Amino acid sequence: MAGRFEGKVAIITGASRGIGLGIAERLVAEGARVAITARGEEALAAAVEQLGGSARALGIAGKADDPAHRDAAIAQTIDAFGPIDFLVNNTGINPVYGPMIELEDRSARKIFEVNALAPLLWAQAVWSASMSERGGAIVNLASVAALRQPDGIGFYGSSKAMLIHITQQLAYELGPTVRVNGVAPAVVKTKFAEKLYEAGEEKVAQGYPLKRLGVPADIAGPVAFLLSEDASWVTGQILTLDGGVTLGGGV
Repeated sequence: MAGRFEGKVAIITGASRGIGLGIAERLVAEGARVAITARGEEALAAAVEQLGGSARALGIAGKADDPAHRDAAIAQTIDAFGPIDFLVNNTGINPVYGPMIELEDRSARKIFEVNALAPLLWAQAVWSASMSERGGAIVNLASVAALRQPDGIGFYGSSKAMLIHITQQLAYELGPTVRVNGVAPAVVKTKFAEKLYEAGEEKVAQGYPLKRLGVPADIAGPVAFLLSEDASWVTGQILTLDGGVTLGGGV
């Protein structure tokens, strides 16, 4: 697989750590150059070094739902590496935990804007910047929370359910020029998901037929597949990456 993405350029949002950084590592290992975004400049700088330095990676600080950041990130990526071939919308937030019936309006709007609206606007922007002419592939990070009724993160799941529909609608509208797919992970061991297994990793993992929680590499491989020519006849699909937990039981 080495060199599968040689000459390709990717933008990955929310990629200074966790799943996003794991995806960036996989794409770079296969030859791509990547621009990664996140809010923290120090974390981004460390991630860029981990990815091989400025020859392979570019870190751009900002908020995923900020239009100025989005436009600047796309312009800087093209200036540094050339036209964009891949977009991975990885950024997601869940600033609250508890029953959805108690969710405050302000929190709901922020979750919607970052988790559902921002990926659509990033897709629109890369389409206008390069993909409409040269083609490309987009992968959106949804969640198994969109497929069930999870405790404490109901509106997060609702926002990811909307992202699934956005993914499928874009796949319908942008084919054959651009393929658009998504992945729906279960609990992956990252700082973002810590609250979902803080009571005990082994206890939570018992609900998974594979008896373990995910790690970023479990997501990076399937995302790389969906971006690659191996998936050239795949669009509008949501690949569930869950260790089997949606077969029954677990969280």
